[in-house]
Amino acid sequence: MRAPAAGRGTVAVVAAVLLAVSGCSSAGGGPAKNSPHPGHTAATETMRGFALPSWSRTDYDSPGVDRYLRDIRATGARWVTFTPTWYQDRVTDSTPHSTEETASDASLRRIVERAHAAGLKVMIKPHVDLPGDADRAGIRPRDRAAWFAAYRVLITHYADIASDTGAEQFSVGTELAGVSGDTAAWTQVVRAVRAHYDGPLTYAANYDEYEHIHFWKELDLIGIDAYWPLSAEPTDDAARLRRAWEPIRAKLAAYAQGQNRRILFTEAGYVSQRGATTAPYSWTVSRTAGDAEQAAAYRALLDSFEGLPWWAGVCWWMWDDWPDSGETPARLAYSPHGKPAERVLREKWGG
Repeated sequence: MRAPAAGRGTVAVVAAVLLAVSGCSSAGGGPAKNSPHPGHTAATETMRGFALPSWSRTDYDSPGVDRYLRDIRATGARWVTFTPTWYQDRVTDSTPHSTEETASDASLRRIVERAHAAGLKVMIKPHVDLPGDADRAGIRPRDRAAWFAAYRVLITHYADIASDTGAEQFSVGTELAGVSGDTAAWTQVVRAVRAHYDGPLTYAANYDEYEHIHFWKELDLIGIDAYWPLSAEPTDDAARLRRAWEPIRAKLAAYAQGQNRRILFTEAGYVSQRGATTAPYSWTVSRTAGDAEQAAAYRALLDSFEGLPWWAGVCWWMWDDWPDSGETPARLAYSPHGKPAERVLREKWGG
């Protein structure tokens, strides 16, 4: 999932990527590759988490960080996901690049430390986005070999940060359906990441992408961004939504068994708008508030999956926007904060 955004910066070459990732890190020297890592059990846990995405270089240094982390933990959540994001201007470009909308390395390191101090475990989940509302699934680089070379530089850079900071889990990619079918290239990506980070790994496939991924055996968890439409019309009937999950759940159970991997919902979420369950992936379903529908959707998902041994939990998209950064009014946004959906979480998660 991504927020609507304005235009991005210009495209760099692979050498510029190398310069960018070597120059923006706040720590000198190489990572401690063989240091004890606290995340070895993460692949057997059930995640109860929230994404806290960033939309600028300084978001993760916001004065509200500690309050956000405390509020996330107060729901009963025990995980938080951070999403440093790089960009490319065109779907055919061969080199993603950082911009002023990319969280600084120093701020990412600091917020992981703060999350740990708040009693939260951390997943780092780098994103690559396109301008405006364009879908990253459309990325199809003209020079795929150059794109994957640049991507390996990008992703191992963040794997080093995950290793250095003791982040308990790491995602090697997010919703890159235009290139995720290249199994050999992704196998190289995963193996490169494992040389830098020794914790559990996943890939965050979109709900209509995961069956086309053929490198799950290289990873510890199947990651799915679970934005399945659940209803043809707006509804706040949790029982009806649970029934909509039944065939999806059966299919996922069989898939998990066939792949011999647990399934983590690396993202799931619903705007607090009427019709949210008809298009969970949309920020702009309607202009009418739908708090009851959002809450029913939260309840239906948790009722449908919690306690299943093959299900590795959920990272909800998303907690609050940063001050002055939200393009969707808070009352209509994905955040459940201060809404009935937060009360559902506190009830289900013991917050």
